[in-house]
Amino acid sequence: MAVESSSQPVALAHVTTRQASRRQRRVFSNTLAYLGMILLALVFMFPWFWTLSTSLKDPSELFIFPPLWLPAIPQFDNYLEVFRQVPFGLWYFNTIVIVVLSTAGVLLTATLVSYSFARFRWPGRDLVFAITLGTMMLPGEITLIPKYILFKDLGWLNTSLPLWVPAWFGGGAFTIFLLRQFMLSLPRDFDEAATIDGANPWQVLRHVLLPLLKPVLATVAVLHTIWTWNDFIEPLIYLASPERFTLALGLRYFNVTPGQQTWGIPTEHLLMASVVMSTVPIIVLYFAAQKYFVQGIVMSGIKG
Repeated sequence: MAVESSSQPVALAHVTTRQASRRQRRVFSNTLAYLGMILLALVFMFPWFWTLSTSLKDPSELFIFPPLWLPAIPQFDNYLEVFRQVPFGLWYFNTIVIVVLSTAGVLLTATLVSYSFARFRWPGRDLVFAITLGTMMLPGEITLIPKYILFKDLGWLNTSLPLWVPAWFGGGAFTIFLLRQFMLSLPRDFDEAATIDGANPWQVLRHVLLPLLKPVLATVAVLHTIWTWNDFIEPLIYLASPERFTLALGLRYFNVTPGQQTWGIPTEHLLMASVVMSTVPIIVLYFAAQKYFVQGIVMSGIKG
């Protein structure tokens, strides 16, 4: 009995030591993981920090070597100077109008097309869906010339119509695929219950499915807004008048050889100031819709 009683404290001490050692290893691994994530965050945040710092510099500080990390005296007037040099407010308005109209068209038409693919059976449905997905393999440059000829014949060149009207014709293959996958993850019991209560297909979509589609619709809205906001090639092709430019195209005015444009001498500090003002709305939008964005991406891949 004496031997057993003396061995119990030793066994407890051994167990406690192993638990403490395991806890220390867990704390050490978590510390390394957090340090790694902080380091990566700093690396990815550095371009944004440098852009913001450069936007507040005096022109004489732009090409100093070694470079200045922070301006000696922040020049907040650089942001006002952007509006004096170019019609930046008008470009902002043009971009917002195009983004709103284009995003609205994508959300409406892609939802209807996806509803047809996910909830109805009709001849050739799977073939049409496969062809729709196949268009994702075609780069946009292939259709650039035919679309330009089409819009030229319609008299739409140098207008914003080519930048948002196509979004009202289906919303794109990727958007259709994303919405369809999300709809397939929703039980059909909801549709059947509403149908038994006398709801027609339009009422099922509006009152039953749309409230459940909020996460994926938010995802689509964020993705399409970012893409449209940053689009450069299509405004470059279709727009010619400076007063019709979008932000992505207007920023080019600050990145040309000095003296080649009529709005003023382009400088890097004004370019960076305009970049900061251009990216702030997108950053705010992403963080505002981050919860729905992540949820929509995860749930849209539940069912294939």
